[in-house]
Amino acid sequence: MSTDNLCVFTLTSSRDFGERVAESLNIRLAEHEEREFEDGEHKLRPLENVRGKDVFVIASLYGDVDQTVNDKLVRLLFFIGALKDASAVRVTAVIPYLCYARKDRKTKSRDPVTTRYVAGLLEAVGVDRVVTMDVHNLAAYQNAFRCHTDHLEAKSLFIEYFASRAVHEMVVVSPDVGGIKRAEQFREALQQKTGNPVTSAFMEKKRSAGVVSGEAVVGDVEGKVAVIIDDMIVSGGTIARTVRACHVAPAGCLLRPHTDYLPATPMKTWLYLHWNRW
Repeated sequence: MSTDNLCVFTLTSSRDFGERVAESLNIRLAEHEEREFEDGEHKLRPLENVRGKDVFVIASLYGDVDQTVNDKLVRLLFFIGALKDASAVRVTAVIPYLCYARKDRKTKSRDPVTTRYVAGLLEAVGVDRVVTMDVHNLAAYQNAFRCHTDHLEAKSLFIEYFASRAVHEMVVVSPDVGGIKRAEQFREALQQKTGNPVTSAFMEKKRSAGVVSGEAVVGDVEGKVAVIIDDMIVSGGTIARTVRACHVAPAGCLLRPHTDYLPATPMKTWLYLHWNRW
């Protein structure tokens, strides 16, 4: 792989992840400046020549104790703009966790469609390509952008993980009706990999004004290892209620929680929980 014309930056909030990416590519991260002003404003600029370069910017847009989602989004937008002004030939935004992806359609009168607005902001500063991972709604993500997009999935990694531990019969559980298709795709792949039957189930879930209700489990989880799949974790409330519901199911065998995040990725998507007898 030729890296002569390649330049990889990572914003400070995603530095740890960016360093691992650079190590895998056997390159060094390009230097940049992030300056904070007393009134809360900030400035970002590349400290290296990017003229005519193919530039990648790594920034995962999840909120944390140091920066909000909006802080990270604005920093990324301003930095991409600075790169284009500095004559980068192409800028690819690598966004493992894409913020505001949950609101991809109108569910109430006059609702915003923030997925499309974020796409418009990124395109307005000149991004040429966006790469993200396990986005909330793939069709909405692809339709929101006019520039090139790529979507990566962690599914194959977790299929390998759970297939190697398939000692007991497994059931793939979606914590709500909206995730059934995602869970079914995972169930089919896991069943094909293991060669053993893998069943499915889902949780009843109703949300109104931020209040979640519904406790019924639809499907047979009795005596099985439950693999609970969700695409977006914020407070963990939905996962917790799914765990409780599976636990009180007839002859519930869900005893010891074990969690797995996508390796070397700071985002909060694709959390898998499974419970074992041992």
